[in-house]
Amino acid sequence: MSLHGLALFCLLYVVATATPGPGIAAIVARVLSRGSRGLPAFIAGFVASDLIWFTLAATGMAVLAKTLHTAFLVLRYLGALYLLYLAYRMWTAPARPLGAQIATATDESARRLFAGSLALTLGNPKVMVFFLALLPTVVDLSDIGVRACLEIAAAICVILSGVLTAYSVAAARARRVFKDARAVRWLNRGSGGVMAGAAAIVATQ
Repeated sequence: MSLHGLALFCLLYVVATATPGPGIAAIVARVLSRGSRGLPAFIAGFVASDLIWFTLAATGMAVLAKTLHTAFLVLRYLGALYLLYLAYRMWTAPARPLGAQIATATDESARRLFAGSLALTLGNPKVMVFFLALLPTVVDLSDIGVRACLEIAAAICVILSGVLTAYSVAAARARRVFKDARAVRWLNRGSGGVMAGAAAIVATQ
């Protein structure tokens, strides 16, 4: 794969991943409500799902993926249900001081967080459109080699992790503004509302 082609893919992928959508909403809402505990596993699920979609496209299975409408519809609703679950947890979270919240935010396992973000992104129409429709216009998938696949996969890992981490850092800094219990309560409910909105987008698109 030429350097120009890889750079073009990276540019398009940065724009696609940085554009706010259900995934960004989920990351920001979770950090605002729960802090950064468990975030690596949460981000890893997003990265893994994008790698799965890229693999489907690169190996010529895009047509097959399109035919598995029911399977991906189930994944979409599973992702939406997971977002609703997170929204409920955030809305009903006790308004503890932020330090206490961080100390007690250990009830979500890394496996559950990874599985949740994986299901969310596998069923996200925005991600499907990028890899099954936009990617072939930038990368010649009919003549892509192992080296090019590895280069693109590495770019996906670096770019998506970087974008999601940047959003997470911004949310963590905004979170520090909320000090008293009343502010924390409204923060939790606001985050829950954002998460519920993301669930609605995933389920209806």
